[in-house]
Amino acid sequence: MNPNRRATLVQQKSIQSHTLNADCYRIFNLLTSDGLLDKVEDLLPEHRERKFPPTETLSMFITQALSADRSCQNIANQAAVKRLIGGLLPCSTHTGGYCRARQRLPLEMVTGLTHYLGQLIDEKVPDDWRWKGRKAKIADRTTVTMPDTASNQAEYPQQRGQKAGLGFPICRIVGITCLSSGTLLNAAIGHFKGKGGDEQTLLRSMQGSFQTGDLVLGDAYFPTYFFIADMQAKGVDL
Repeated sequence: MNPNRRATLVQQKSIQSHTLNADCYRIFNLLTSDGLLDKVEDLLPEHRERKFPPTETLSMFITQALSADRSCQNIANQAAVKRLIGGLLPCSTHTGGYCRARQRLPLEMVTGLTHYLGQLIDEKVPDDWRWKGRKAKIADRTTVTMPDTASNQAEYPQQRGQKAGLGFPICRIVGITCLSSGTLLNAAIGHFKGKGGDEQTLLRSMQGSFQTGDLVLGDAYFPTYFFIADMQAKGVDL
């Protein structure tokens, strides 16, 4: 078997294993571990003690995204079962409380933890994993559809090809990942169409993610004269 194919199969099995074993309590324990607790507490918003406090809600949200069944009902059921197993008082499996708690999660908390974890993992990558000992960072883009709400439609209009009322809001995402570990280091979100949402603008908004000695990899959509000039002045190769 081709060694690349073998490595791909191993990675796929690992991802499937994590998906099948996604556990909100394990995620909660990671968020409150010694390496993350201080950062999590720094980013916590002001809140009352509810059934779904921010840290527990975030752990449930992450588990929901990692699970094969990504429904709110599945994660609400799992949380209720975990409470019983842990000897806590039983709670309702209705999804309304969890969904409202998820909406209250501040974006700054999620993005702040994402950046912090990315830097933490990147610092621990062994040198022999890096390409010729250098930090190679990949810039790439994708699009996602969003819940069809009036606020989303106003901020992220649907595609031109869709008739009014028939399409979903859509946004463009440009992400920067570490080639050695696959870790997401930074991301920027913009309009799918219109000024300020193109790949070049979103990438330039994250120029601080590149440091002297880095190597940036991207396709033909990204390079512009100004971006290349700024990177060369900073000692970054492309």
